[in-house]
Amino acid sequence: MKSEPNIKKIIYLLGAAAFAFGLWGFYLRFFVGERMVNYGSYVVWGLWVAMYLFYGGISTGSMMIASLEYLFGMRLFKGSGKIALWGAVVTMPAALVTIAMDLGHMERIWKVFFQPNLFSVMAQLVWGYSIFMAVLLAALWLVIRLESGKQDARPWLRFVMGIGLFLSIFLSGGVGALLGVNASREAWHTAMLPAQFPVFSLLSGCALMLILLGWFTPADEKRAQQLRVLSIGLLILLMVKAYYLWVDYSQALYAGTPVASEAVSLVLFGRFGWAFWLLQLGLGMLFPIVFLLFTRFQQNPFWSGVLGVAVLVGIAVARANIIFPMLSIPELEGLAHAFTGPHLNYDYYPSLMEWAVTLGVTGGAALAWLLGVDFLPFFKTNSQEVAQ
Repeated sequence: MKSEPNIKKIIYLLGAAAFAFGLWGFYLRFFVGERMVNYGSYVVWGLWVAMYLFYGGISTGSMMIASLEYLFGMRLFKGSGKIALWGAVVTMPAALVTIAMDLGHMERIWKVFFQPNLFSVMAQLVWGYSIFMAVLLAALWLVIRLESGKQDARPWLRFVMGIGLFLSIFLSGGVGALLGVNASREAWHTAMLPAQFPVFSLLSGCALMLILLGWFTPADEKRAQQLRVLSIGLLILLMVKAYYLWVDYSQALYAGTPVASEAVSLVLFGRFGWAFWLLQLGLGMLFPIVFLLFTRFQQNPFWSGVLGVAVLVGIAVARANIIFPMLSIPELEGLAHAFTGPHLNYDYYPSLMEWAVTLGVTGGAALAWLLGVDFLPFFKTNSQEVAQ
């Protein structure tokens, strides 16, 4: 694609600028603490938790896509597995760094490893993510060996990818369970969330692959067909996501339970409404669905990247719309007026420091992926068949 070098240069510049801006945010977080964040005692989770869900979903979804070549041996996706796998490798640290910024005492993280409560969903996720990161690195090492001609890596790679696929589904559902087990939060307390999140992760992985294959990898004889298959998969997943959205919101409004219906009303008609209608629904769902109905857009590298970006923006907003509105509703009537002060309000919007850290993490992940593709030797070789 002729515009590929220009797009890559633009992303390099934007990634470097975002990362540099993020260094200021990291400095404030480590040396000033949480005094400059806008979440607090009432709204206890903010932008960083939402972005942790976002980055984690991209990583696990990318692992699902990588399994198409390295586990199931689908020849159509030959050459795409290492691209997806590297995407998973760079986005999982982004998720972990982002959620680490939300911890009040990061130095206590060792307790979940040496004094865990394994019946805790959060402890299961911490251990699961740690194992998943090790699996990603092991798979990457085996792919490098396979690309260098070491055929003994073939069976081990399929074994590791099988574990990775299981973990990607488990961790995606686990995030939904982390929210769903909160019985005090009516809008979260549903068995649907753990079932929905693996679908959302796969949607994220498809969207990322459309960007990476469309904008950043050289064209070959299979590229147009790969983009078309991924585009059709993305279209189906978007329609499934739209159905889930309808089910969640219509049931909450029809049942009329106070907290759940109020949370949905905040998303649809309150101060979060512009983000829902314009970004989550308009840009992230309706725009790509309309364009993906036409074959010429499904196979066009430039438009594949554009639609992938639109879907990821919509997913990021959707993650925020899961977190922010539910926590913006007082658990006790009158609590918002009984105690007031810094970090004691329900009108949450991320601070500049929170945005800086988020942009820094995003820029760092983008730079890491591009630098890996440009300089890691195994990206320069022809992919070896995993399945014979």
